Amino acid sequence: MLGLFLLSVVTYLDRVCINSAGPEMQRALGLSNAQWGMVLAAFLAAYGLFEVPVGWLGDRFGPRAILTRIVVWWSGFTALTGAASSYWQLLVVRALFGAGEAGAYPNASCVVSRWFPPQQRARAQGIVFLASRLGGALSPLLVLPLLANWGWRSVFYVFSLLGVIWAAWWWRFFRNFPQDHPRTNAAEAALIGAPPVRGVRIPAGRLLTSGNFWAILGAYHFFCYASNWYLFWTASYLASQKGWESSQLAAYTALPFLLAALANWTSGSLSDRLVGKIGLTWGRRIVGMSGVGMAGVLILLSLAVEDRVAASLILALGFAASDMMLPVAWAVCVDVGKAAAGTVSGAMNTAGQAGAVIMSIGYGALIDTYGWNLPLALIACSCFLSMAFWLKIDPERPLLAG
Repeated sequence: MLGLFLLSVVTYLDRVCINSAGPEMQRALGLSNAQWGMVLAAFLAAYGLFEVPVGWLGDRFGPRAILTRIVVWWSGFTALTGAASSYWQLLVVRALFGAGEAGAYPNASCVVSRWFPPQQRARAQGIVFLASRLGGALSPLLVLPLLANWGWRSVFYVFSLLGVIWAAWWWRFFRNFPQDHPRTNAAEAALIGAPPVRGVRIPAGRLLTSGNFWAILGAYHFFCYASNWYLFWTASYLASQKGWESSQLAAYTALPFLLAALANWTSGSLSDRLVGKIGLTWGRRIVGMSGVGMAGVLILLSLAVEDRVAASLILALGFAASDMMLPVAWAVCVDVGKAAAGTVSGAMNTAGQAGAVIMSIGYGALIDTYGWNLPLALIACSCFLSMAFWLKIDPERPLLAG
């Protein structure tokens, strides 16, 4: 669990640091807002495109080698981001960064499916995504001193070292199956259960004709409109619409991540407890539906509140509510994917990143035309669509036999 926790922290430190460094990068490289939006979209598009194939590689060959490759790759392109000297260089580097980072969370799901018993999987996924939110909250706190003392390029050079250290540690200590690890005893192996099929082959036709599979994709696609809005647009929104100064923004941009970290831990543990009491299907559905549905309500409520402190706090709670769905959705991929958990979770995340790309490209244009409130209301509606898809998800129906 420690390895996955640190992986998730480093992933979001490296991913989110560009947001804190963004204003300085735009000034230094002479990038317009439209060009900056394309830089962000290039990462998301490449990331989403390679989620399924890299998730499949984890199912087929094991997450030990695949995660090591992923982290070494993205660490290299984190450093190259700091070396970029033009818009086109940055666009290419960020696209390759996204392609290399793709598969990190699907392969983490492979680890969860192999190393954790069913009654602990949502809790394990909750810890993984708790770590991601801690990484997002820590990123501006670590970036600002580097920016002030050594400039924006130093941010990417320093952060690139973290991944290299993690990859060396992971390769040294992790094994693809508990039964292969010298420190796994008989009692632990019995608790985890029989290992999944090694080198599984996934029939694409079985996935593509499954209504359960498409419901998982739909729920996550619409969830990611709101989730990625919080990742990329909150600072601009709070400054423009709520009048917060730059010196005041740090607290209100870090707060959503801290609340979301708590929500990930709580919802994962809650779902596993509900599974034991009311069964797998509603133990997952109730938490997923209530979280994303409440996020939509809170986003709409924030638009109706005039006090900027209250509105900012309500928005922060909206991110926490939406993140209640996160560990449950990834646990469902393990529930229904089993030995193909990496492939299924990769497909789910591809659907989510498609939503993120649409949001990244379209949201700015909507703001220019309609102002801030209508586009944000539409994002709230995407939460309700995600909630509706949850009614079609059945974690008790595996996508593959056996």
